Amino acid sequence: EAGGPMVVDQSNIRGRLAQMTRAAGAIAVAALISFGGMAAAEAKDPVVFAAASLKNALDAINAQWKAETAKQATVSYAASSALAKQIESGAPADIFISADLDWMDYLAKKDLIKPDSRVTLLGNRIVLIAPKDSPVKIDIGPGFDLAKALGDGRLAMGDTSAVPAGKYGKAALEKLGAWAGVENKIAQAESVRAALLLVSRGEAPLGIVYATDAAADPQVKIVGTVPENSHPPILYPIALTKDSSHPDAAAFLAYLQSGKARPLFEKE
Repeated sequence: EAGGPMVVDQSNIRGRLAQMTRAAGAIAVAALISFGGMAAAEAKDPVVFAAASLKNALDAINAQWKAETAKQATVSYAASSALAKQIESGAPADIFISADLDWMDYLAKKDLIKPDSRVTLLGNRIVLIAPKDSPVKIDIGPGFDLAKALGDGRLAMGDTSAVPAGKYGKAALEKLGAWAGVENKIAQAESVRAALLLVSRGEAPLGIVYATDAAADPQVKIVGTVPENSHPPILYPIALTKDSSHPDAAAFLAYLQSGKARPLFEKE
């Protein structure tokens, strides 16, 4: 490994995370308040709640669907945990796409999805990223020294207790024997995209995100790929919500599973 890890101002990271958390809370509250009005104002569009890591692909697919059908979906992106809780609280989503099985199972157990509509949409991988000009490169495997690579910096991750990418990352680091060395150096973010932003801005020297996130931001680069056998399979289930009655919801769900959508998911 040439050079050393970037050292960042920890107070700056803590301040940024606090700011992000407050903003996320405000957005979540605003979303719940405004969705009632939106449902009336935009009844022509099915509403999709989707994991933040899908934003680039879903935006492209939604634009393609509109070009082909003159219809479009209204898509709200956030951590799967936040979206599931909003659906539980009555937010009028028609489709839910989770970044892990747990949060879809959470809604299924509460009878808040249509079970016969549930399918696995796609998979993903988690990777270690650094700012694009970082000299760091890491061979990730059992016993690798992540703490040394971090130095005095922090590892940006989604909230390891709730955000799927954070949960996968923690599971992998535990299995690989690296968690104990970094558990006090984690900059936990409210979504995987928030973790990506910390690295993209140079506020954290390393981060764990999905491969699709890394591909979407030219300000970061992949410096290591996390072995797939070190964490549970990364699967994105999709389903119609129990209360969905929008006539185009099932059609958009089917389109997301079609051969027309697949290349846009795979592009990232």
